[in-house]
Amino acid sequence: MNRTSVSAKAAVLGTAVLALSVSASACASAPQQTGGTTTSASAGGAGAYTWWDPYPQHDPASAWAKRVDTCGKQAGVTIQRTAYDTTALTNQALLAGQEGNAPDVILLDNPAVSTLADAGMLTTMSDFGLDTARFDKNLIAAGELDGKTYGIPIGANTLALYYNKKILDAAGVDPGSIKDWATLNAALKKVKAAGKKPITFAAIGTEEGSFQFLPWFWGSGAQLTQLDSPQAVAALDLWTTWVKDGTAPNSVISNSQNTTWEQFLTGEFAFAENGTWQIDSAEKAGFPTGIVQIPGKDGGTAPTPTGGEFITVPVQKDTKRYAVTKKILECMTTPEGLVETGTTFAYYIPSTAEGQQAILAKEPGLKPWVDAVKSAKGRTSDNLGTKYPKISEALWTGVQKALSGSATPADALKQAQAQAKQATGG
Repeated sequence: MNRTSVSAKAAVLGTAVLALSVSASACASAPQQTGGTTTSASAGGAGAYTWWDPYPQHDPASAWAKRVDTCGKQAGVTIQRTAYDTTALTNQALLAGQEGNAPDVILLDNPAVSTLADAGMLTTMSDFGLDTARFDKNLIAAGELDGKTYGIPIGANTLALYYNKKILDAAGVDPGSIKDWATLNAALKKVKAAGKKPITFAAIGTEEGSFQFLPWFWGSGAQLTQLDSPQAVAALDLWTTWVKDGTAPNSVISNSQNTTWEQFLTGEFAFAENGTWQIDSAEKAGFPTGIVQIPGKDGGTAPTPTGGEFITVPVQKDTKRYAVTKKILECMTTPEGLVETGTTFAYYIPSTAEGQQAILAKEPGLKPWVDAVKSAKGRTSDNLGTKYPKISEALWTGVQKALSGSATPADALKQAQAQAKQATGG
């Protein structure tokens, strides 16, 4: 892809990226900063390979920074690592594409991969010479656009229902009995009858709200290409009913995932929808906890959205650099490398079957999360690509309208579908 075409497309896409602030969906508890900070002790030098990632919270002494440096050393080079927050990283990457000075490696939150790919900035993995067959198909799909793969996942996280075992025991609820929406509702009614708060979740009017709604939306059989389908209405009706009858608090309409988790840690709620990134916090809670998979409407595990980053390789004028870049990527994605990354971030689930087996050998308690990731789905999958942020905004707007009572679920989603259709050009 020549520089002119990258510049033209990047200029168009730049404004759309501002709407796709998704870092909270993947690693909600991580502190962020807006500027780029070079954090690697091995920075500099004409032979250095440049690496950008969305982890400004990890300084040069962190396990993550050391991990990146180690892969550089194994490839025989030093790595100059620069960290931005997620939105700033994507915008900075588009700017670098326009100016023709993109870094060698960019670690991107998965929904942003299609944005940079559509701008002509990224090398396909097939052109780069990296075999992607070993990565789970449902996970790598988030890095695909028009049948081509533009990155590889370093791991994944997703959502489930955490529960307070003390409350469930007192209410006579067996978490193993939750198999579908009917049995979940039965459990929530028992909790409410016992005088406790049944469930909390995040329905804030941002990407976090869509992220948390998607398991229910997909679990009903709905598709993002038709926001007002009967299945989609059923999912929003479920959430709306919970708020109306007090099963969930009114605060969900403004809850972020962090706020939801803080509510759960008070010990007052039986269930909270949250992610893999809360594993350590759950273990330190003042009460026993567990998780159940979010159920599909009629049974089975609902597809949950994947969070997590992809390693991508920007187009370089000097294609000879790719040989070393490939060594860096291979170091990051060996089974051992995926496990090291997974435990560094407490926890990412490895994106390959071999990596998953390896992390379970070390942390057998992660099995429910491995199962959840296996059934998860990328938000930009189904070839939605750069359409996803516009569809997502329409979806969270519809959810807000229904939960606030300003529209019925059916009307709210009818308006959302019209908004998405107009925004995406049909």
